[in-house]
Amino acid sequence: MNTPPAASAAGASVCDVLVIGGGPAGATAAALLAERGYRVTLFEKAHHPRFHVGESLLPANLPLFEKLGVADAVKAIGMEKWGAEFVSPWHEHKQSFEFADAMDKSMPMAYQVRRAEFDEILIRNASRKNARVVEGCQVQDVNFLPGNTGALAQARHDDGSIESVHARFVLDASGRDTFLGNRFKAKRRNRKHNSTAIYAHFAGAERSTGKAAGNITIFWFEHGWFWFIPLADGATSVGAVTWPYYMKTRNRKPLEQFFQETIALCAPLRERMVHAQPASPVEATGNYSYVCDRTHGSNYLLLGDAYTFIDPVFSSGVMLAMHSAFVGADTVDTCLRQPQRAAAALKRFDSTMRLGPKAFSWFIYRITSPTMRDMFMQPRNIFRVKEALLSVLAGDVFGKTPIRGPLLLFKGLYYATSLLNIRRTLKAWRTRQRNIRVVDEIGAALNR
Repeated sequence: MNTPPAASAAGASVCDVLVIGGGPAGATAAALLAERGYRVTLFEKAHHPRFHVGESLLPANLPLFEKLGVADAVKAIGMEKWGAEFVSPWHEHKQSFEFADAMDKSMPMAYQVRRAEFDEILIRNASRKNARVVEGCQVQDVNFLPGNTGALAQARHDDGSIESVHARFVLDASGRDTFLGNRFKAKRRNRKHNSTAIYAHFAGAERSTGKAAGNITIFWFEHGWFWFIPLADGATSVGAVTWPYYMKTRNRKPLEQFFQETIALCAPLRERMVHAQPASPVEATGNYSYVCDRTHGSNYLLLGDAYTFIDPVFSSGVMLAMHSAFVGADTVDTCLRQPQRAAAALKRFDSTMRLGPKAFSWFIYRITSPTMRDMFMQPRNIFRVKEALLSVLAGDVFGKTPIRGPLLLFKGLYYATSLLNIRRTLKAWRTRQRNIRVVDEIGAALNR
């Protein structure tokens, strides 16, 4: 399945593009570049299939699947997702949104997927398109060579052997490992947001019925929010994204017990979990929001989570990763074929990489504020603001859909309502500032 590497005189294998990481961003970029005739080597430290959360996709993913040639394979493993439901303890009703009500009516649904199956589809697709895919091989070092002549990387295989690769261009798609971001000390904690997560798969959780059976449900609760994601095989992914201080209250409780106690704090979710049984180990993670101070260099790009990770409340991660790979592949193609246009291409790449997270982050930073909760739970379509909001929820932030004006109006309504309730707004702001503070020893609390 792997294409043999060309050998250099110095004993290193040679490729046009080295891809670090075989998740959605790396596998997508590798497939696109190999399809264009580039010699691509992809190193993935794990072996597919492997467990991963982030199972909820967006309608904006579907055109990307078509372009990659994997639409039928994803459909075969997917649970149809026609919308999202929000449940708030501060409101007496639930609020459902359907993607079909967004401005662009051509993307009415998405899928929920087991990431082990989904990611394997993408990485095998890269291999079929003649990228050299090497699993069980972790990049240890990358040195960029003088004179813009590429980079020399070293990777360790599972058997302990070391492979050297000379590449003209490097794509860091290492996810939250942020390989180059850490190497260049470019990774920064997101000072506007800070959270932790605890999650597992369950069997027997109560789902919605009919067309809504595959919809994601977001439950707000005192310490953050929960996701509830139904999967096609009957399992349900459940996770809590909490403020760091809350995770520290675990003390030395077993993680499974702590998670069950956390679920018990949210009555509507607890009711849907009465007959649920764990179907995977409970896992937790911290350092949940960060950004690197750059998106690229002259011979490298940071894709997807290797550049930034934002709170997953809107399920934007896979879509942003894959979109970055499409833009990244175009950028690499320009840089290698038309070096005189490289500067302009890199500038466009930088702008696009910053656009997506920025579009979602404005809502993410405010999603737990009383004003934003009210606007989500009681949406109005004045001047199409609800349609524009649904376009964002669908991931339609890069296209030509005219959402900018209605979104500006939505933001204006948010600020006006916040000012009209200034005491509540200031109290919520002070609470959030306390909630996002850095908590010492949070890593130890997660690992105990």
